Amino acid sequence: MIRADLTGVALGDGLDVAVLGALNVSPESFYAGSVALSRDRLLAAAEAMAASGAALLDVGAMSTAPYLSAAISASEEADRLSSAVDLLVSKLGLPVSADTSRSIPARAALDAGARVINDVTGLAGDSELAALVAGRGASLIVMASERGGGRSGSPITLVAALLDESLGIARRAGIPAERIVVDPGIGFFRGQGIPWHEWDCRVLAGLPRLRTLGRPVCVGVSRKSFIGALSGQGDPEDRLPGSLAATAAAVLGGAHLIRCHDVAETVQAVKIAQAIARARERS
Repeated sequence: MIRADLTGVALGDGLDVAVLGALNVSPESFYAGSVALSRDRLLAAAEAMAASGAALLDVGAMSTAPYLSAAISASEEADRLSSAVDLLVSKLGLPVSADTSRSIPARAALDAGARVINDVTGLAGDSELAALVAGRGASLIVMASERGGGRSGSPITLVAALLDESLGIARRAGIPAERIVVDPGIGFFRGQGIPWHEWDCRVLAGLPRLRTLGRPVCVGVSRKSFIGALSGQGDPEDRLPGSLAATAAAVLGGAHLIRCHDVAETVQAVKIAQAIARARERS
């Protein structure tokens, strides 16, 4: 039985697949529809996600898309994050996750009330982040991302190995396993010798193999570039149908948490895919 508790949000086998609503306060984000630069717009978007069934919210203050040059200083990211998190925590009853890989912004977000850190580097980007998460009693989403080392193997084999390394870092830092969820990093592998959209499809097809890690799986496919490559839709604005199809595939593959921009539509897709998955288990 695979289970986790993201500081109040229970995830895992036998539970409903949860939806994490993604918000951005970074104008550099790849999908303009997710960006909320004013407090009023941010709050309105978050309230709509909560009303549509999001179990928690994920706020990013710097784009992490691997094909964009959007780096900002840690202090600027911290200022953006702390302001957004403080607003959402004070106005809504949902737990808030901070999408950051750096300890300075993470500390600011936790000070403002964030309860989860979502790290796209899988704790490999900042040597102080794991200890910070452990010391604050926060929960963690660790994502697989490209690293050095000359690794080889199938896409899902490499993803599983990277996530296992991240879990090792977390364990050594003292983060309890029951507070950790893993993410296979859809959209973040670009230099593996095969087209990135093929890589992402093969990872999604291999999701059941991640059960060997013993942690719930979070999948984020919303409006990503592999959908554009496969469907011929260059604008992320036009990728909702493909996002919902990929979401259904992820749920059928065993995902426990779906990160998305379009909560209402995704919640509906998750319910249908989950019903089919449960019927398959009973047949």
